[in-house]
Amino acid sequence: MAAPAPSKGRLFCAKVMANEPVASEINRIVLEAPELAASLRAGQFVNVAVEGEARQLTRIPLSFTDTDERAGTIELIYALIGPGTRQLSRVGEGSVLSVLGPLGNGWSIPEAAKRALLVSGGTGTVPIFAAALALAKSSTIADVVVGARTKDLLWGLAALKEKVGGEVIVATDDGSAGERGFASEPALTLLSKHPYDLVLVCGPEPLMKVVSARSVELGIDCEVSLERTMACGFGACSTCAVRTVHGMKGACMDGPVFDAKEVVFP
Repeated sequence: MAAPAPSKGRLFCAKVMANEPVASEINRIVLEAPELAASLRAGQFVNVAVEGEARQLTRIPLSFTDTDERAGTIELIYALIGPGTRQLSRVGEGSVLSVLGPLGNGWSIPEAAKRALLVSGGTGTVPIFAAALALAKSSTIADVVVGARTKDLLWGLAALKEKVGGEVIVATDDGSAGERGFASEPALTLLSKHPYDLVLVCGPEPLMKVVSARSVELGIDCEVSLERTMACGFGACSTCAVRTVHGMKGACMDGPVFDAKEVVFP
């Protein structure tokens, strides 16, 4: 598949419309930035500057789940995993944030795809959620596998089940919700059951490696979204290197979405 051309993005002032918890140590933030909302594609990301005591030298890269072009808003989901994101969680409604975007390239979703398999693990659910909503606007049936360590880290399942045309399967490491085990297990089962035109994966690299390898074996177009520290967003800091069959590439400019056949997984 030919990926869309990546974007270097530009700066926007975004008003915070909501900032609230949706799961354990996971927050949802809604930003009003009409021009940015209209230009984002599923799978792309933005870099957010955070002020205050935990001010970052670099911006925080965040994936988005959905945009509302009529309201001019963007919904992002982020995990509270460091001082920057914890400071972000304390930003109140009405505050204005500096946002750089849209950045990177998004998912390549062919219009002719009849059925797609989407697989996520951990924070990888965010760009997968965006892909699911994009597919829901077309006639493509999407089966979605959502993986998490435990049920307390799950969010957005009701909306996902309401909007996608296929199955939504949950897998948790501890079995507290859905199937016990990793997301790769139900994903491989689904790959053996349905003739998919497209597979999209984001999550831990072992998950992406297993699912993409099987997809490629079956001759199915497969893309993976790689999680890296994309600090600058435009290829200057070299913190997001990805090993590919064509050499090292930067996730922020050449990704974060890659053709699975190009990525060299460890």
